[in-house]
Amino acid sequence: MEKRVVFRHKTLPYLLLAPQIAITLIFFFWPAGQALWQSTQLQDVFGLSTEFVGLDNFIDLFNQDAYLDSFRVTAMFSALVAFVGLAVSLVLAVMANRVIRAAGLYKTMLIWPYAVAPAVVGVLWLFLFSPSVGILAVALGQLSIHWNPRLDGDQAMILVLIAAVWKQISYNFLFFLAGLQSIPRSLIEAAAIDGASPARRFWTIVFPLLSPTTFFLLVVNVIYAFFDTFAVIDTTTQGGPGTSTSILVYKVYSDAFNGLDLGSSAAQSVILMFIVVALTVMQFRYIDRKVQY
Repeated sequence: MEKRVVFRHKTLPYLLLAPQIAITLIFFFWPAGQALWQSTQLQDVFGLSTEFVGLDNFIDLFNQDAYLDSFRVTAMFSALVAFVGLAVSLVLAVMANRVIRAAGLYKTMLIWPYAVAPAVVGVLWLFLFSPSVGILAVALGQLSIHWNPRLDGDQAMILVLIAAVWKQISYNFLFFLAGLQSIPRSLIEAAAIDGASPARRFWTIVFPLLSPTTFFLLVVNVIYAFFDTFAVIDTTTQGGPGTSTSILVYKVYSDAFNGLDLGSSAAQSVILMFIVVALTVMQFRYIDRKVQY
């Protein structure tokens, strides 16, 4: 018989939940409510004078070409970060899952980048791709490729993409490796006995069984690209050149602290919040149906 926990006092469960509820209210719902309220206000930098403007901040945003362009940049950037990061991590996990010498060392080295702060990641890759002293930039110059991400928007996007993907590879690698190790070896061995090639075994057995892990990582990587890449962009390109790498989350910061337009920045944060919530709901509602558990 399975033992069940019985609370003798009706208030005890609520007391146990109270700390988590308080944290959620204070650090999630309260800031979200503040952002919603500030998005309807027109206020000065110091918050000394405010004026209720309703939805004017939202209307002004969608009349700005720079803000509409940030949607395109964010969509392209988040899609590339998610799919490139997942593809590279899966390849590395498949290779590390093989029985080879020093496999533990390889796994440890692949996990290390996750411990590096995003700002440090941005500085690291900015130095490697520095047009004057960067090792990788010099190598590209020897291949007759003129590299200068401060002047070329496409090259700036490649730079932040590489930095963002490199930072997230370790996280994806851990989950993919755990998923691969949980797949019964008997299934793969049976397919090998039946004559299935390694590629066929991977696409018909391994990858479908990894679909729950892949779906989870897809959601996490999209959210990561929307929010957690701010420090990478700020330390490498500052949203430039022009607005070529100015994603939505960086534009929220730029308009608030550089443009000193708090109402517009709050409106952008509200729009960004609803976009992420909508994407997450769509992923769980439609993509989750194709996941095999």
